[in-house]
Amino acid sequence: MAHFSAEQLEFDRLLHVIAGASHSDVSRSAVLDIGPLPGRDDILKRQQQVREIMRMSQEAGPLRLFPFQDITPLIPKTRPEGALLDGRELAAFIPVLSIAAGISAQVRGRNDLPSLLLLAGSLTGCPDLLKQLTRSVNAEGEILDTASVLLADIRDRIRKLEGRVRKRLEEIVRDRDVSVFLQDDFITKRSGRWVIPVRMDSKGQVSGVVHDVSNSGETAFVEPLEIIHMANDLENLAAEQKAEEIRVLRDLTSGVRRHSDAIETEFRTITYLDMLNCIAVFAESQRMSIPDIGDPGRIHIVRGRHPLLSLALQKVARGGSVVPLNSDLGGEASVMVITGSNAGGKTIAVKTVGLLVLMALCGMPVPADESSVFPLVRNILVDIGDDQSIDNSLSTFSAHIGNITRIIETSDADSLVLIDELGTGTDPDEGGALACAILSELRDSKALVFATTHLGDIKGFVQRTPGMLNASMEFDQQTLMPRYLLRVGEPGQSHALETAHRYGLPGRVIDLAKSLMSKNKIEFDSLISDLNLKRQMHEEALADLHIQKSALEEKMQRLEEERAASELKYREKLSEAYEKAAELVRETRKEMNLLLEETKKKEKADKREAMTRLRQRQEEIEAKRKEYAGREEESVSINDIKEGDEVFVRSLNRNALVRKISRTQSRITVEFGGKEIELAVSDVARKETKPGTVGRGHVTTPQTEDLPVLRLNLIGKRVDDALTELEPFLNHASLAGVPEVTIIHGFGTGALSRAVRDYLKGHPLVKSFRKGEQSEGGGGVTVSSLK
Repeated sequence: MAHFSAEQLEFDRLLHVIAGASHSDVSRSAVLDIGPLPGRDDILKRQQQVREIMRMSQEAGPLRLFPFQDITPLIPKTRPEGALLDGRELAAFIPVLSIAAGISAQVRGRNDLPSLLLLAGSLTGCPDLLKQLTRSVNAEGEILDTASVLLADIRDRIRKLEGRVRKRLEEIVRDRDVSVFLQDDFITKRSGRWVIPVRMDSKGQVSGVVHDVSNSGETAFVEPLEIIHMANDLENLAAEQKAEEIRVLRDLTSGVRRHSDAIETEFRTITYLDMLNCIAVFAESQRMSIPDIGDPGRIHIVRGRHPLLSLALQKVARGGSVVPLNSDLGGEASVMVITGSNAGGKTIAVKTVGLLVLMALCGMPVPADESSVFPLVRNILVDIGDDQSIDNSLSTFSAHIGNITRIIETSDADSLVLIDELGTGTDPDEGGALACAILSELRDSKALVFATTHLGDIKGFVQRTPGMLNASMEFDQQTLMPRYLLRVGEPGQSHALETAHRYGLPGRVIDLAKSLMSKNKIEFDSLISDLNLKRQMHEEALADLHIQKSALEEKMQRLEEERAASELKYREKLSEAYEKAAELVRETRKEMNLLLEETKKKEKADKREAMTRLRQRQEEIEAKRKEYAGREEESVSINDIKEGDEVFVRSLNRNALVRKISRTQSRITVEFGGKEIELAVSDVARKETKPGTVGRGHVTTPQTEDLPVLRLNLIGKRVDDALTELEPFLNHASLAGVPEVTIIHGFGTGALSRAVRDYLKGHPLVKSFRKGEQSEGGGGVTVSSLK
C-alpha cells in the first residue's frame, strides 16, 4: 500500500499517539512501523491478541510491562569467550527478564486467553540468570556486596580500615601540637590518599607526604606518616576488590552468553507484546471495537468516529464528542459522491472512512460499532489535499490529475478510492465533465469509491447513473450551521454564501454575489433546500410518532402492572379462604381421631355406626375442599410421566419426585421426605405450585392429606403384590396421622398373613401389631399401631 496514502490519511499521526504508551524505544519504533497485514488470517490473529489483552486488563489488570532498554546491541558483545559487559550494560537485562517472568506468570493457566498463551506462555525470564543479576547489580549498574562472598568480605575489611584511618586522622586534627599548623580541620582525599590541610608555610611542621596543593597555593594536602601503612593496606584491598568485581562481571556476562538465544527470542516477544499493549490501551481509552473483516467490494460503517478528531475535541472541550459517521456502500452501488457546505465535514468523512479501513487492515480496533464491516482491500488510493509544488511547477489541478491518473491505472475490485474535491481547480464546466468521466471509469473498475465535490453537474450525473449514490453533509437551514451528519441518497448544497457570511464577509458583498448567480442555479438550490426542509419535517414527525409510541407503551406497562397488582390482591384474598379451609381440615382431623379412639372402645354395632359417621364426615370435608379449591387436580397419563419429573400426589397433598415407572402395572414410585412410596398413577396429577404454601402469585388449596386411611384389603393378592401395596398404605396412613390401621389378608394357606406380619416386624413406622379380635375379623386381619 502506497506510503503517501497512509500519510494523507494521517495514519502516521495516529501511530505517534498510540506509541505514547510504549515502554521502550524499540517498541515505540515497532508501533510506528505498523502497517496493513498481508492476509485475513494475520488480521484476525492480531485482532484476537489485542482483544485478549483488553479482556485481561478489564478482568485481572494490565500486562506487567514497565520501562526497558533495547538489549539487542549488547547480546553480540557477549558472544566472544571471556567477553566482559560493565555493570550498567548487565543491569539492562534485568527489566527484560523480569517482564518476561511476570507476563509468563500472568498468562500461565489462562486457557480463556489462547492467543496470549501461545504468544507468551513459553516466556521464562531465565530465572537462574535473573536471580544472579538482581543479586549482583542494581539499576544503576553498581556491583552489590551480595554479588559474592569474597567481595562482601573485602568491602567489609575496607570499610573497617577506612574507619580506623578516619578516626586516627580526626585525632591528629584535634591534637593541639598539630592543629596550630592546619589551614582547616576537615579530612579529605587527594590522588586516592587520605590527607589533612596544612598551611603552606608550616608543611614542614607536620610529618608526612604532600599529595596536592590548593589553587591559591596557601594549603598543602599532607598524608601523615603514621597512617601511610594503613593507606597502603587500603590500596591493596581496593585492588583485590577491583579484581573480584571484574570476576563477577565476567561471570555474569558468561551467564548472559549461555542464555543469549533465549533472551533474544524473549526480547522480541516482549517488544511485540508492548506494541500490542499500546494498541489495546489506546483502544480502551477511545472505547473502540474490533470489527469484522469482509470481502472487497462492501463497506459498512456504524457510528464511526475519526480518532484524531475525537482526541482534539476532548482536549478543547471536555465531554465533546464527534458526530458519528454511518455509511454503507457496495453491491449494486460502489460509488458515493458527497456534497454539502464548505466546512461541513465532507473531507473529514472521507478521511474517516480511509483511516478506519487502514486501522482495520492493521488488525487494530476501530472507533466504530462492533457491527461494522471493513473490506479486505489490497489498495487504498487517496487524492486528498492541495499537492501543488513550486519545485515541480505543478498547479493544484495538475497535481490532482497526476494522482487520479495513478489511481485509475491501479484501481480494481480490491481497491478503496478516496478523492476530495473532484473536478475543482479548473473551469467548472470542463472540470465537471472530467469528474463525471473519472467516476464512470472508477465504477467500471469495481473499486469502492468515496468522492467529494461542489460541482452541481456531478450531482445530476450521479443521480442518473446506475451504481452511484449521492450523499450530503446535513446543513441546518434555520441556524445556517453544518450538522456534520452524512445523509445518503440526496445531494447537498454548497451554502458558500451562507458560510462566507458566517465567517464575516460583508452583507453587501453577499447580496451582490446573489444577484450575479444564474436563475437556474438559484432555482436548483431552492429545490434542494425545499426537499431537505420537507425531509427534516418528515423526520421530526417520525420523532414525534416515536415519542407517542413510547408514551403509549409506558401507559400499557402501567396498566399491566395495575392488572398484576389486582390479580395479586385477588389471590391474597383467595389464599385467606384457603387458609380457612385448611383450618377446617385440621379441626376435622382432631374430630376424626377422637372418633377413631371411640371406635376402639365400642361394640361392633357401635363401631359400624362410628365408621359410617366417619365416612360421612370425610365426604363433607371433600365437598368443602372442592368448594375452596374451585377445581379438581388435572390427572396425568402414565405415558406423559418420565423419571425425574415432579408430580402432585393427591393422597400426600404434596409434589414428589418420580423415581421409577411401571407402565404395564400403571404404577409409579415417588420420593417424598427421604422415603420412596409406590402409587397408582391415578393418585397423581400434574405438578402443583400451590400445595402447602401461599407463594407470590400462587395460592394453596388444602387437599385430602388429613383424611385418615384405615383399612387395606389384600385378600386374593400374591405376596409380592400385597407387600408392594402395603408400603405406600403405611406411608399414607402415617402421614395422615392415623394411630391404627387394619390389614385384611384372610386365612388361606397362611403365607400371606405370615408375610405381612414379617414385613411389619422392625418397620420404622410400626409401633406394634396384633391379630384381630373376633369382632374385627380374628386371624384373618392384622391390626397395626403406628408411631
